[in-house]
Amino acid sequence: MRVGLVIYGSLNTVSGGFLYDRKLVERLRESGDEVEVISLPWHGYPRLLAHNFSKGLQRRIVGLGLDVLLEDELNHPSLFRLNRALKDIPVVSVVHHLRSKEQHPRWALPFYRWTESRYLESVDAFVFNSRTTKADVAEAIGGLKQHVIAYPGGDRLKPTITPRRVIERTSDSGPLRLIFVGNLIPRKGLSMLVSALAISGPGWTLDVVGAEVDRTYSSRVRELVSEKGLAERIKFRGAPGDEALARLMEECHVLVVPSSYEGFGIVYMEGMGFGRPALATSSGAAHETVEHGVNGFLTHPDDVAGLAQHVTRLIQDRALLAEMGQA
Repeated sequence: MRVGLVIYGSLNTVSGGFLYDRKLVERLRESGDEVEVISLPWHGYPRLLAHNFSKGLQRRIVGLGLDVLLEDELNHPSLFRLNRALKDIPVVSVVHHLRSKEQHPRWALPFYRWTESRYLESVDAFVFNSRTTKADVAEAIGGLKQHVIAYPGGDRLKPTITPRRVIERTSDSGPLRLIFVGNLIPRKGLSMLVSALAISGPGWTLDVVGAEVDRTYSSRVRELVSEKGLAERIKFRGAPGDEALARLMEECHVLVVPSSYEGFGIVYMEGMGFGRPALATSSGAAHETVEHGVNGFLTHPDDVAGLAQHVTRLIQDRALLAEMGQA
């Protein structure tokens, strides 16, 4: 088949969604399909809406002679009207999570919901990354068209951890080594984590792994770290390659990403591959992989004290840490 995939920017962008898209393209090509990646420039939301009226973009897509057009759903501002002009090309939306599920100013949310719903109604079928994402889309448009749930894989870092090694690592007398992995954006909850660690007492260190995508937010987090007097215990590692990330995962004890919303959360599975319990939130799809009290803990996205209590418990109870790591 000739397959098109619409994305914003580069397929090599570091995020769980782009990883999913990248692996999808790799597998299609390995299977003998031709894949054309249609990259749209990333602008502010109003300029993205203008793509819907671009005759050049419409001609470009039609001229590829595609058998099917895949679209990363987060491109919906550019496509909600344009799709209706692609009458002879089946359109399949790859849905990682709905933008309207993110935090937005109250005045803007109705418009985001309207635009996204119009887009979801314009496609022929869906690929969902989780049951939660499927339910969110069904709620947004009052039902579903043809669809499939295709979970992401969590083994790209090729972990080689053994149950014995999990026990050995948790029995040392040093501090509880935490790792946060995610782009530094408000939704990932790093500022909440810093606030929680400030009241967790001693006995921990934190490696922050992720690109500083939102410079304003990154600066606020660094200021918070300094204000709380935690600069000696929190290290910002940037966005290393897979080998360096795997080493950091191997060296830590617990993965903590208290995101306000995840359509799936590949990082939780990646951490579990190294025997790392996950501290996540109850919002979004984290509950599909993180079982509270078994292989991690779930807290409400605003429950700073609850997150702090979970960290303190794992500092004090290394037997529980080992049990969760094995799970």
